[in-house]
Amino acid sequence: MKKKRLFAVCPGLFVLMSNQVLAQETSATALTIYSSAQAGAIAPETYRDGGTGQGVPGYALIRLERNVTLDKSRSIIRFTDVAALIDPTTVSFTSLTDPEGTRVIEQNYQFDLVSTEKVLQKYLDNEISVEQQRGDKTEIIDGVLTSTAGNLILRKSDGSVRIVNGYAGIKLPKLPGGLITKPTLVWDIATNKPGEHRTRVAYQTSGITWWADYNFTYSEGKDANSCKLDASAWVSILNQSGGSYSNAKLKLIAGDVQRAQPAPSPRVMMKGRAEMAMADAAPAFEEKAFFEYHLYTLGFPTNLPDNSTKQIELFPAAREVPCEKTLLYVGQAAPYYSYGSPMIERNFGVESNKKVDVFISFKNTKENKLGMPLPAGRIRVSKLDTADNSLEFIGEDRIDHTPKNEKVLLKLGSAFDVVGERRQLDFRIDNNAKWMEEDIEIKIRNQKDEPVTVIVKESLHRWSNWKISKNTLAFDKQDAHTVHFPVKLAKGAEGIVRYTVRYTW
Repeated sequence: MKKKRLFAVCPGLFVLMSNQVLAQETSATALTIYSSAQAGAIAPETYRDGGTGQGVPGYALIRLERNVTLDKSRSIIRFTDVAALIDPTTVSFTSLTDPEGTRVIEQNYQFDLVSTEKVLQKYLDNEISVEQQRGDKTEIIDGVLTSTAGNLILRKSDGSVRIVNGYAGIKLPKLPGGLITKPTLVWDIATNKPGEHRTRVAYQTSGITWWADYNFTYSEGKDANSCKLDASAWVSILNQSGGSYSNAKLKLIAGDVQRAQPAPSPRVMMKGRAEMAMADAAPAFEEKAFFEYHLYTLGFPTNLPDNSTKQIELFPAAREVPCEKTLLYVGQAAPYYSYGSPMIERNFGVESNKKVDVFISFKNTKENKLGMPLPAGRIRVSKLDTADNSLEFIGEDRIDHTPKNEKVLLKLGSAFDVVGERRQLDFRIDNNAKWMEEDIEIKIRNQKDEPVTVIVKESLHRWSNWKISKNTLAFDKQDAHTVHFPVKLAKGAEGIVRYTVRYTW
């Protein structure tokens, strides 16, 4: 009499039995990554602690090339090395060897992965053997499995019921079928050309994104308003898609790509990046225009393991990029906008802000050693402390996608030794004649040991029709509601700007 063959089942031990054709490992992998991340908005916890990838703001198009053998006119092909967060509705299968004569009859995505619970559920109403440790002895409990909810419930041969609370192992008469260890794509393929085929599988997956990080080093220029920047940039790639990609060709899309979203939870897709190239060094990425976006192709293959973050140089460092430092005073404590009727309240917009903000700006041009599309990202600025030759952080800001030849403006913080004060001196109104006047005074005090120039920005938002009738300093009209007063101050000096604005309606 033959002995019954038993299989041991322990948590974490799963077996996949299949006689179907598996894709061979002779492969090529390519990724094109898109991002919906706000510039500089990826929290370190997102990639430091790992995770499911569900909250990662981006997605990727994956293309896998594999050799498979189709030994007859109809074959079942299984791909197991796919990302766990795959979107199965985006999957495509193509035979590169015989694209016209090979077609997909049926396509399936199997994601019900094996577990101890699922193995046991296959044996409900069947006899099993459970091992339970009793001190230094092992007790074998045989019976028909009637429940796996919580404890195991076994019905013994004499009709009694045994509840097993905890077990050391379980012996099953055979391995159950229909269980998979990885998310698996399955195709029913018809071909007119049996034999080895080179095939390509493409799909989209979530849980993967990229963003740009810029590092600038600031140095003073010839005067108080001029400066120079040493600029470098890195691409950061976060992969929590549930798949690993070895020796992969990598592309990045920068631009605002529209993507249809489910109605209950719409999202704005695509906050990608772009790149720059220097004449004296070969860039890691090659940039080109692509539709209305920009495409960046890495010049060498790379590895992207699951639950990993990789950084790659976006462009070689650009040295001594000319820039301009600006001190800007916005005296109104909060921004004001146009309204449907004149704002005739006396105290509208009179709250005062004392901070004078610090900005630097530069032109993204070839003449300034740049001149390539700048992807959206966060720019961190540091300055060298000559006392010990260390770089100290002095501020950061975010930029949106910036084409070549455009100006980049960065806010670094607020000046310590330059302060402002704004107040309303007088207010007059004649509702019958439909006019009002406001007298404003702005004071700027420079406590630095060097002269400075401060731009005083005033927003005239009480009504659309306005005219400055009196002013102690010349101004530049920026737009329909904004004027700038440039105030030059010697060290330790105070500057005063007064003006009268008249609104009519």
